[in-house]
Amino acid sequence: MKQLVILLSLSMALWGCSLERAPLGSEKNPIKFFFVPSVDAQVISDQSKILESYLEANTPYKFEIKIPHSYVAVVEAFGTKRADIASMNTFGYIMAHEKYGAQAGLTVERYGHYEYRGQIIAKTDGEVKKLEDIQGKKIAFVDPASTSGYLLPAKLLVDKGIQPGERIFARKHDIVITMLYQNQADVGATFHSPAHDGKILDARRLVKTQFPDVEKEISIISLTDPIPNDPVVFRKDLNPAIREAVTKAMLDFIKTEDGKDAFNKLFSVTGLRQSTDADYDSVRDVLKAVGKTASELVSEK
Repeated sequence: MKQLVILLSLSMALWGCSLERAPLGSEKNPIKFFFVPSVDAQVISDQSKILESYLEANTPYKFEIKIPHSYVAVVEAFGTKRADIASMNTFGYIMAHEKYGAQAGLTVERYGHYEYRGQIIAKTDGEVKKLEDIQGKKIAFVDPASTSGYLLPAKLLVDKGIQPGERIFARKHDIVITMLYQNQADVGATFHSPAHDGKILDARRLVKTQFPDVEKEISIISLTDPIPNDPVVFRKDLNPAIREAVTKAMLDFIKTEDGKDAFNKLFSVTGLRQSTDADYDSVRDVLKAVGKTASELVSEK
């Protein structure tokens, strides 16, 4: 019996070691592809599965899609090597590079634009009509790691010498819109994208099915300065062959009808182009202007 126990223990240890040695991209050790939870998790889950199927059919690798609860969770996943690739928000990427050396490899395009802005919004019939009206008011931000939903709007208010009252972090852009619509906050901050073909593409579109009159009920008070669109990010020490294969597959995927539809439903993305970390230096300039690192801003939540 004792010998049997020893044999079983050895077998389990060897099995565990074999799992650890499984090459990245294999069935036992798939490439972990993270998506930030900026829109409805079910939408991300449904559309990311289409991307996953395409990647597995057009690269020699297996993939596992993950949708954590926050932007920061994606950043920290790079630190623990639980994330190999991630579709991130811009500020989250700055954090991931700052802390763990993650590298931007692709930047998304939205209807011809590779830059975007944050927007400050309020109820059309409410008390907030201009930036100065925000003084002392209850404001809903998205997340401390959201560029358009926190960093840029917060900097704009600081530059103007405006101090809101209570601050709320709603976690998602659509929740900020909903809170405003239901009068749970006086003012909010979300992403802005220019309208296209007469249709709004900013964060209000996320709740248009639920609130068809949202465009009328919630107005844009001000826009921030532009910053580069969201990147697709790769772990610092990821095998270059994997990075090259995934980059090519994603660039090919978005040219297909299924790819266009999936990316549009995910984040209103209409194109992709290759990029590098240097393309995001303008965001670092914003951080320098407020005298903080990305990590320090998040710790102030």
